[in-house]
Amino acid sequence: MLISYKFRIYPSKTVEAKLNEHLELCRWLYNRLLEEVNKARRDGRKITRKDTQALIVKLKQKNPYLNKVYSKVLQMVNYQLWSNIKSLKELKRKGKKVRWLRYKTSPNSFKTLNFNQSGFKIEGNKLVLSKIGEIPIRLHRPIKGKIKGVIIKRTKTGRWFAIVQAEVE
Repeated sequence: MLISYKFRIYPSKTVEAKLNEHLELCRWLYNRLLEEVNKARRDGRKITRKDTQALIVKLKQKNPYLNKVYSKVLQMVNYQLWSNIKSLKELKRKGKKVRWLRYKTSPNSFKTLNFNQSGFKIEGNKLVLSKIGEIPIRLHRPIKGKIKGVIIKRTKTGRWFAIVQAEVE
């Protein structure tokens, strides 16, 4: 069973700039992958999650800026896209009127970086993220179980949080 712990993090100005840059690159990738899915749908082609996953590798060659972001985070952007598509299909199946996904147009529309399985560690009162650096974290309670993932979230007010997902028996 997974338990989530939400902790406040306090990035420095330089780390916050990196976090914002990573969010912007993930937003660009989400929109690019969504564009590819919509294009395939218009052309009558079938496209799968594996196809868009393979597209990420090609996009990284064309856009070297994507190499600044940890690869697992980019994979989770693809996962998020397909999770959204699956949710819409489920709503449609239940008889709800749904449209296709919207593009993330504003810079504040993409709010999370998902470090799944790797690319993070907690050392004392510091959260260390791959390709970002150290961020002070306020661990106001102990984490029980094995840490499986960390989600970095920016709120509308500009605060930053780390949602630590731990597996407990």
